[in-house]
Amino acid sequence: MLLEDKNAVIYGGGGAIGGAVARVFAREGARVFIAGRTQAKLDAVAHDVAATGGKVETALVDVFDQGAVDRHADAVAATAGSIDVALNAVSVMHDQGTPLADLSLEEFMRPVDGFLRTLFITSKAVARHMGRARPGVILTLSEPGAKLAVPGILGHAVSAAGKEAFTRVLAAELAPGNIRVVGIRPHATVDAPAAGSYTADLFEPLAAASGSSVQEFLEVGLASGTLLKRLPRLAEIAETAAFLASDRAGAMTGAIANLSAGALVD
Repeated sequence: MLLEDKNAVIYGGGGAIGGAVARVFAREGARVFIAGRTQAKLDAVAHDVAATGGKVETALVDVFDQGAVDRHADAVAATAGSIDVALNAVSVMHDQGTPLADLSLEEFMRPVDGFLRTLFITSKAVARHMGRARPGVILTLSEPGAKLAVPGILGHAVSAAGKEAFTRVLAAELAPGNIRVVGIRPHATVDAPAAGSYTADLFEPLAAASGSSVQEFLEVGLASGTLLKRLPRLAEIAETAAFLASDRAGAMTGAIANLSAGALVD
C-alpha cells in the first residue's frame, strides 16, 4: 500500500475533493484525520472509510481559527505520534464572472484572503509535527485560473496563483527538514455538482447566464476548453494525491501536478 503507517490530516475532509482523497488515503493504509466545519459531511466520509476497514477520526475545526487548528494538529500528533501528510481541501465561495468595473474590493479579496489564510494556518500547524526522521508531505490545491488569462476571474486567478507561489516557496523553506510540498492543479470536476455543493453554487450564476444547467456548463462549456474534451474526475485527483503523498514521489517537491485535462499545457 502506498501510504501504509502514514498519518494524514485532511482539512475540508467532508467536501468532494477532501472526502475522495480521504477514502483513497485510507484504502492505501493511512490513518486519516479529517477536519471540517460540518459534522454530517465528515460523518458521511468517515462512514465510507470505516466500512472498508480504514482508520479514520473526525474533528470539527474552523480553519480560519489559527488557535483551533494548532490545537487540533497538536492533538493528532500526540495521538498518532506524527503527522506525515497534510492536505488543505478547504473551499472558499467567491465570485466568478464579474469584470473589474463591477467587482467590489470585498469580492476581489474574498478568495485571495480566504484561500491563502487557511493555507498558511494549516501549513504552519502541521509543519511543526513533520519531517526529520519521518518524511513529511504537504499537499496544496490550486486551479487553472492560476495561469489562464480570461475575463471575470480576477480574485479567483490571483488566489490560485498565490497558492502555487506559496507551494514553491514553502517547498524551498521546508526541504532541509525533510518535508516536501507539492501542489495539485485540477479543473472543476463533473462528478460533484450536486445541489448545494461548492461546485454547484460556484458555477450556478455562470451557468444561468449561459442558459444552461450547471452540469451542461461543466460538461460542454468548460470541458470544451480542454485537450481531452472532458474534466478531471474526483477519483483521478484522489489517486494522484495518494501517489504524490507516497515515498514513490519522494524526489518531487516545489512542483505543481497539472490535472486540468489539458486546459493548461505546461
